[in-house]
Amino acid sequence: MSISRSLIALGAVATLALAGCSAAGEPESTPEPTAPADAAAPEADLKDVPDVVATVNDEEIGLEEFTQAYEAQLQQASMMQQQGGEEVDQDALKQQTADLLVNNTLLTQAAAGSGIEASDEDIDAVLQQIADQNGLGSVDEVIEAFGDQGLDEDAVREQAEGQFLVDAYVEQEADVQEPSEEELKKQYDELVEQAKSQGAEDQVPEYEEAKQQLADQAVSEGQSAAIEDILKKLREGADVDVKL
Repeated sequence: MSISRSLIALGAVATLALAGCSAAGEPESTPEPTAPADAAAPEADLKDVPDVVATVNDEEIGLEEFTQAYEAQLQQASMMQQQGGEEVDQDALKQQTADLLVNNTLLTQAAAGSGIEASDEDIDAVLQQIADQNGLGSVDEVIEAFGDQGLDEDAVREQAEGQFLVDAYVEQEADVQEPSEEELKKQYDELVEQAKSQGAEDQVPEYEEAKQQLADQAVSEGQSAAIEDILKKLREGADVDVKL
């Protein structure tokens, strides 16, 4: 797999794979769904997937790269679907995975042409973030965990470098601002009103306690919207051919 093209998948795919190495997993506020003990993820149906899944400005997304991303997405989707006894729509999931990888490639290409560079310290910071997200103690432990999955240190650091470049590019292009105090108080008041309508106002923390979480949520939503806008513009000027 060309790791540098699987940047968003670093969070959605590689981090998910590392979760098996972690006792801590995700933060308590966003726990990973847990499948029933006797439930097994369905086998990935890849028989009709071509060797070249998509091309993005003449850059190919191959079957090996798609397979790794798809199997991780299938694992996550099956855990969530099994909660309600539903089956995963693999055809729809394949399309979603292909779109994910196309978006990764578009962002990677744009970041590569932006002139942004990553230092060794920047790369280590990305790897340390992965360590923190997965309950691992150090960058070395992250590299070892990926090594168990067949990725050597150079490949892992290449992926982390790409992740930094894309993050920096998005930050440069998005210009997402921290919410003002007035905006945060408005969000808090709306949260309180919603809780009251559900008879759960006693479960809402005090403003000062909730303030940072509200700010983080606002920034996250702003970043998501900005990334959608960036990708829309990139797709308009790109030659994208998905072969599924």
